[in-house]
Amino acid sequence: MTIRLFLLAIIPVLCSATYGQQKNIDFFITQALDNSPLLKDFKNQVQINLADSQRIRASYKPQVLGSSTNSYAPAIKGYGYDGAITNGGQLSAVVGVNQALVSKKYMDAQFETLRLQNLGIENSAKISEQDLVRTIIAQYITAFGDMQQLRFAREINMLLKKEENLLKALTESNVYRQTDYLTFLVTRQQQELSVRQLGIQLQNDYATLNYLSGIVDTAEAALAEPALTLHQLPEIGQSSFFRKFILDSLQLGNSRSLVDFSYKPKVNLYADAGYNSTLTYLPYKNFGTSFGVNVTVPIYDGHQKKIQYSKISIAEKTRLGYKDFYTAQYSQQVAQLLQQLRATSGLIDEINHQIKYAEGLINVNIKLLETGDAKIADLVIAINNYMTAQNLLTQNNTSRLQIINQINYWNR
Repeated sequence: MTIRLFLLAIIPVLCSATYGQQKNIDFFITQALDNSPLLKDFKNQVQINLADSQRIRASYKPQVLGSSTNSYAPAIKGYGYDGAITNGGQLSAVVGVNQALVSKKYMDAQFETLRLQNLGIENSAKISEQDLVRTIIAQYITAFGDMQQLRFAREINMLLKKEENLLKALTESNVYRQTDYLTFLVTRQQQELSVRQLGIQLQNDYATLNYLSGIVDTAEAALAEPALTLHQLPEIGQSSFFRKFILDSLQLGNSRSLVDFSYKPKVNLYADAGYNSTLTYLPYKNFGTSFGVNVTVPIYDGHQKKIQYSKISIAEKTRLGYKDFYTAQYSQQVAQLLQQLRATSGLIDEINHQIKYAEGLINVNIKLLETGDAKIADLVIAINNYMTAQNLLTQNNTSRLQIINQINYWNR
């Protein structure tokens, strides 16, 4: 039996004995998105802005206010407040109505502020979701790589145990020296320590995956191979990251409109009706009403309007600086990731080619071991080379998936 056939035969046994169920990457992503308090916070912020929109609309409806003032200022033996000021007292109960007259364009500008805020919140939520998905996938890949390495280490350990029994019998028959057996035994014991270390690493990385996903569970489950494919990147202007700069530009333009509206005349209608009396002369006739118009016209405020325009212009320069930097950084990072992906894929092909030679060398040495013609040192070297190549393959496959995850992050 070749080493490949032996390993293929024990893989199902190892998987079923170690893990009771299997989870895929979508399971952890769904859990993370459902449990994220930050994403829930963004949704609540949108709801708050919707409530603010309703509040603004209500604030421009007639405002009705009831007020009552009741006072008495007695004069005792000529001592007391001046009656010309206090009238001796006052009794009033009035209901007033105020109605601000605003243009539809001004109200639309205020609603536009909230709409742009909601779009910004939704875009921030999208970016946070992409960050979270990238983090979950990255940790999943790490844990899956640990699982692959642990599985392979256990497979090699079982192979070494099988060959140890044969070598022990041949040593007892004086076909091999005791030192040859001990050399092989040390190699197998080192492999057992490696299995234990990889088991601890997998346990920690799997626990981290659960933690990031908001899952409270200490039991381990088998992880399905992450089926990641490289997505085609969109135009830079279509990404959520670039959309932030577009929304910022719209918000600055709307802020300029609000500044303009704040310097236009304001008209307010008012009316009231009720009872207002000093109780000094015919108080039963002091029921009445009043109404009028308040007009406010800005004349001079120390050029504050110009200062506000200046602040908006500075903010626009800042926005353009961030946008230009992001554009350059995006192009450079994507090009670098694609270069890394090509190099890693090429290295994986070379490692697979090397594994075939290492595997063939082990098979030759195992056949020679059965006839007593193998050199134990050569067999140990062949096994170590094979393990090194397999571990290197697992590491590079993990790196390849991580690079794909990084590239897809810009398009997710």
